[in-house]
Amino acid sequence: MSTEARYAGAEGALGTTGSAKRGVGPAESRAASIAWWDADADDYQSEHGDFLGLADMVWCPEGLREAELGLLGEVAGRSVLEVGCGSASCGRWLRAAGAAAVSLDISAGMLRHARAGNAETGIALPLVQASADQLPFADGSFDAACSAFGAVPFVADVGTVMREVARVLRPGGPWVFAVTHPMRWIFPDDPGPTGLTVVQSYFDRTPYLEVDEQGRATYVEHHRTLGDFVRAITGAGLALEDLVEPEWPQGHTREWGQWSPLRGRLFPGTAIFRCRRPA
Repeated sequence: MSTEARYAGAEGALGTTGSAKRGVGPAESRAASIAWWDADADDYQSEHGDFLGLADMVWCPEGLREAELGLLGEVAGRSVLEVGCGSASCGRWLRAAGAAAVSLDISAGMLRHARAGNAETGIALPLVQASADQLPFADGSFDAACSAFGAVPFVADVGTVMREVARVLRPGGPWVFAVTHPMRWIFPDDPGPTGLTVVQSYFDRTPYLEVDEQGRATYVEHHRTLGDFVRAITGAGLALEDLVEPEWPQGHTREWGQWSPLRGRLFPGTAIFRCRRPA
């Protein structure tokens, strides 16, 4: 089978030929994320844009919303940084709720959709292109920070991300981020019955890596255990206040990649960490 037949979309555009098993450092992770999300931005928005909305803060494929959960607390009148914003629907929701929100992403392709969303809604959300492990803001710039499935899994050193967020937060500021639940790492990325069988060790931190024919990374996603996240959070001087593991909602039938009612009824697909910089 030809490479063109095996890989389509972003994988085909980037010349992906297969996967590899090796470590990936910060610079290579950044380069792969820029290339991947630039190439995949249109397809991602086409597939998920309706679910995410133009100005809505959806934390996860299970459909939990900040309007219902209030994990960030009161946002009106507060400065909020969205890390790994994609099309920035969360940032626009925050702006509409009265926050002085700023949204950041590493991908120009995703920020193109964010600008289009700003134009369509008339919400003037500031957008910044940068990596989550190299935040271009002064110390104590924000009252709160958030990330809904953005940036955190794609950065090589999660401890650096936590330290950077802690640095730009003011004392007492919350940091809430949602990621794929770490236990999902042991299963195939499949929403059906095949996705219920363990195929690899939870303790193997080797990133998931796709490469081109020269061995260059075209997609990188890093795995951390729950303990790894806790140590990164506390090591940055942040306090962990809660860990939300959403149950699959009744009547929710949407499949999103590996997320499905079948798997969601049996084990969590999302972990939402609510942290705070101590006052």
